[in-house]
Amino acid sequence: MTDDNRSWPNQEPDAPRRAQWPGEDAGPAWPGESPRRATPPRGNPRQGGPAWPAGDEGGRQWPGDQPRRPQGQAGAPGRRQPPPPGGRRPGGPPGSPPQGFRQPPPAGRRPEPEPEREPDLITHHAHNGTEDAYDDDRRFDEFADDVEPQQELDEKGRKVLTPAQKKKRRWKIIRRVAYACVGVFFVVPAIAFVITYFMVDVPTPESVAALQSQPITYYYADNSVMGKSTKGGDRQLLKPGEIPDVVKHAVYSAEDATFETNSGFDFTGILRAVFNQATGGQGGGSTISQQYIKQATQNDAPTLTRKWTELAKSFKMNNQESKEEIITGYLNIVYFGRGANGIQAAAKAYFNKDTKDLSASEASLLAGLIQGPGRSENQDYIHRRWTYVMDQMVANKWLRADERASAQFPTPVPKASKDSGQTMPYHIQQRIDDELAAEGYDNAKLHASGAKVYTTIDPKAQKAAEEAVAEKMKGQTDDRLLSALVAVSPKTGGVLAYYGGPDIVKNAEGKDQTGQDRANQARNPGSSFKAFDLTAYLKMGKGLGDTFDGQNNRKFGNPPRTIRNAGESSSCGPECTVAEAMEISANTVFYDMVYNITKPARVAQAANEAGVPTSPQMSQDINIALGGGATVATPEAMAAGYATFAGDGMQRQAHFVAKLTNAQDEVEFDETKYQAKPAFDSDAQKTAQIAGNVTTALGPVIPHSKLECPTGHQCAGKTGTQQYDPRDGDPAAYRDRNAQTWMVGYTPSVSAAAWVGGDGNIPLHDNKNKPIFGSTIAGPMWEAFMQKYLEGTPGEKFDKVDPIGKDANDVTTTQSKPSNTPTPSDTPTSTPTEPSSETPTESETETSTSRTRTPRPGPGGSTIPLPGGDGNGFARPPGSEDG
Repeated sequence: MTDDNRSWPNQEPDAPRRAQWPGEDAGPAWPGESPRRATPPRGNPRQGGPAWPAGDEGGRQWPGDQPRRPQGQAGAPGRRQPPPPGGRRPGGPPGSPPQGFRQPPPAGRRPEPEPEREPDLITHHAHNGTEDAYDDDRRFDEFADDVEPQQELDEKGRKVLTPAQKKKRRWKIIRRVAYACVGVFFVVPAIAFVITYFMVDVPTPESVAALQSQPITYYYADNSVMGKSTKGGDRQLLKPGEIPDVVKHAVYSAEDATFETNSGFDFTGILRAVFNQATGGQGGGSTISQQYIKQATQNDAPTLTRKWTELAKSFKMNNQESKEEIITGYLNIVYFGRGANGIQAAAKAYFNKDTKDLSASEASLLAGLIQGPGRSENQDYIHRRWTYVMDQMVANKWLRADERASAQFPTPVPKASKDSGQTMPYHIQQRIDDELAAEGYDNAKLHASGAKVYTTIDPKAQKAAEEAVAEKMKGQTDDRLLSALVAVSPKTGGVLAYYGGPDIVKNAEGKDQTGQDRANQARNPGSSFKAFDLTAYLKMGKGLGDTFDGQNNRKFGNPPRTIRNAGESSSCGPECTVAEAMEISANTVFYDMVYNITKPARVAQAANEAGVPTSPQMSQDINIALGGGATVATPEAMAAGYATFAGDGMQRQAHFVAKLTNAQDEVEFDETKYQAKPAFDSDAQKTAQIAGNVTTALGPVIPHSKLECPTGHQCAGKTGTQQYDPRDGDPAAYRDRNAQTWMVGYTPSVSAAAWVGGDGNIPLHDNKNKPIFGSTIAGPMWEAFMQKYLEGTPGEKFDKVDPIGKDANDVTTTQSKPSNTPTPSDTPTSTPTEPSSETPTESETETSTSRTRTPRPGPGGSTIPLPGGDGNGFARPPGSEDG
């Protein structure tokens, strides 16, 4: 009996023997049997698992065993299952043979013979023992059919996916991202909105009215109180049903056409607002409900938190209140300008009517003001807004087309005199409020925050300005004479003093009314604009020593146009230096300079760079050479422009507000936002050189005009006169009368502009019934202000700079001039439509003695002192005067 064909006890030697279980110890033999030989297990070469002995894949089955499964399926006949550790048959007691093996017969009992077995199919035959019985791609477990093939790897060891696997993975990622987006953009916001909805409260019109009545406090530059505005305008709260439909429809047209149907916010409007902001367009997406919340809280910060809370409050308000209640509350708190909070106060302020009596045209004007209440006196703005609202009313079928066609722009009543709650200069407060409104802080917002406004106004300078004007205007017999004076700091751009005329004046009926602000009205600056002619010339590399033909009655252009000086005192011969022409204000020189060299556009650019606003018309009008025609400027702008010369060519925006805080002293903004910048060249040293050369040229004008600099201070400046035009039909006797006069000048620490003139083209005279000039009233007014303001302050001098181009000190001229004969010294050109006219539009007088011109102080070399008035570098020619 062989090891592989062992038999049971008492069994025939040739009886079949069972195969040994793979990995099973041979163990002891049955009684009478020789010891078993261990059969080494054979495994799958790839998986390392055990294999069935060669030739035994089909296996043998004892009587009563389960039928064999087809080979190749997990647990199928033809494949035996691996035995558990210890050789125990699954499901059997410990020590029992594995499944597929016979139980040893009891002692003394011969086992029954095994039934005849059918031959195995060829597909069930085992390998010849040299190969594994299992396929290398199948795993050694009972679920071998579910095992994926070996995954192919790329050169970096990463799995290589099939197109189908890639598509499956891609869609899995897309689904997960979509789920996340839904959660982030819909589920989470919805939960947060619900929470916010229950946390917020909607303010009532009464609480808003109380909030909007906090006082605004204004301070001088030394932090002393200038005044207070103690109430937020007149107010009368209307009740639901008291506002007529025509007013509501006008407001809907201006602010929110879908108000009656939206739920507090307009989703399409929000998207439109986002698009407009992203593309640089205009227009918001707020509904009237949202604007009510914004007005109530006075919070318009561009933050997501503010907008989120605003939406929640708007939605809540629409759930708690009717549309009639909402629109009534909104119109009770919104600000319309003129100190009017609420529609009833606005109807009174603009039309002296009750709200119920407003027409469609009047209601449209008020509705249009909601977006820009600070521009209530800007006629172009309110007319444009009125047109828009009226057209929208037609588009929304709230106004018939024939009614729109026949509608006339309503004229508001004159603005009322200053508020009884105001305790400060009216014109200053208006300029401050306008500046704050431009920064987004209108009157309602200031009252709501209990604002504290720290201004740039110096109390000493303001007092000096008011006293100087009063002294020089006293005793003037021509009651048509008006005046203004503005002073600006060259070091900060802050307005130090501002006088635009009296706050209250008498009208034709003898009743009090608010006076006009003359300091903020643009007029022809006359020869005071020649400083910008010179600036443009210097920027081209030209110098004060260059010469022009300064003779009288020169002709320019074709057909010829005659330009004349105001007499021999304003003429300086065929070889007149630029410096000499500035001192005597020779019109022919500066007209020649602009006409042939700089051109008008460069002059307009130089003025704009200095801080004087210009227009396209000014850039194309040759009259800019002499400050006439389309050239206009306000006293405030001229003071700011000359401050750039005083400040070494660094331009600083003129402003009134140094700092704004709320009631808790939290700073909203301050004047550090107004950063200085080089005006005339990107190089600060170059721009300072240009400004210094202008100062050198303007220095001799002060003594020539019989004016004095403040004691110990150098100064420079220029007079200007705009002549009355007799072509309006007035008698020729008024030919030599003037309509406007100027004096603009500066020291290193202050620039001031004084203006004396009339409304429009009016022939004016002084208290001696003589024509007025720049040196007649405006000049002494400027001089008085400078003396009063700088009295007792340390002396100051201008910085020295090198001359640009040809130095005036290198040129010596001798001029003979008549003495003691008042004659015009500045003559502007006629308009371009009359090129051959010899009638002047501007004149300035000069009285001087015959004198020999000696080398003048120049712009700053070691041998050239700078201008400074009496005792500061210039000797006053006896009897000299420049208009």
